[in-house]
Amino acid sequence: MPETPPPENPENPGNAEAPDGPSRPSTLADGFRLAIGTLSVLPVRPGTVDRRAGGRAMALAPLVGAVLGGIAAAVLTAALWLEISPLLSSALAVGTLALLTRALHLDGLADLADGLGSGRPAERALDIMKRSDIGPFGVVTLVLTLLVQTAALTEAVSAGFGPPALVAACVAGRLALTWACREHVPGARPGGLGATVAGTVRRGPALAATALSLTGVAAVTFLFCFWILGPSSSGHHYLSHSPEDAVLYDGSYAPLRGAEMSEAYAGALEISSFPEGVLRLPQDLLSPLPALLPVVACPLAVVAGLLAASALRRRAVRRLGGITGDVLGALVETATAAALVVCVMV
Repeated sequence: MPETPPPENPENPGNAEAPDGPSRPSTLADGFRLAIGTLSVLPVRPGTVDRRAGGRAMALAPLVGAVLGGIAAAVLTAALWLEISPLLSSALAVGTLALLTRALHLDGLADLADGLGSGRPAERALDIMKRSDIGPFGVVTLVLTLLVQTAALTEAVSAGFGPPALVAACVAGRLALTWACREHVPGARPGGLGATVAGTVRRGPALAATALSLTGVAAVTFLFCFWILGPSSSGHHYLSHSPEDAVLYDGSYAPLRGAEMSEAYAGALEISSFPEGVLRLPQDLLSPLPALLPVVACPLAVVAGLLAASALRRRAVRRLGGITGDVLGALVETATAAALVVCVMV
């Protein structure tokens, strides 16, 4: 995430005086617009920017993450519908996120890796992070992070819950910003994005954002799983496919077609007379408990992403004396990668 010019007024950076007089106090809408404008390429009308707006923007960051994750998940779903391989579909989804964020989070990750990897004192490390070029530490960190994100998302796609896993990871990445801007976290520089948002989020809004994020991720994942399975009121799961092209889902949603179905599954299939041509699977054969594991895995992944970002944030604060825009961008990518990995591990 790029650094903005040093603010003219710490309480109202960049907007100390408007041409026609003092600027108005910031509102919740200003915070939401700042969150969208800072964390995405989505067009938004600028509003008043001050530390209060910065705090609101960071508290609302998970909502922006959900929007970005939803767009990337739609790209992923469309690619899979077009029968593009899971690996390439995942790469397209990860690339979509980079486009939606101007790759600023990835740039921040590379800059922080160069700064921390240099082993220099704080001031010198901050100077290295401000350079426009990327050093070897940044390149390696960037490549490994993108590989981990793509590989983990591919595994989630193969397990059948790629879209909700991607949404959960995006929410985790932006929720990491909320906690990185808590009241006790200082800025590393007197100006820039880090100084504008550091220490602006109180404990109450941070906890509320976390609770809403976890609840929202669980709800989205549950709806996705329910839509995939579509349980009937008779206690059986119906899959609307002809017997010649039977599709059976095991506990992890992995589709098994034709000869790939095990004899145990194939022997248990019954052709129902109503509705015609629908396969009926006994309830004990397709238990809903394994199918609903993603509902637990995705919220746990959000928590894991927060823990990974918290560890990196503490390291950055110790080495640099506080947070910067680059640190915030690195936290987003770290939490996103960690969440995707945990999604497929649970």
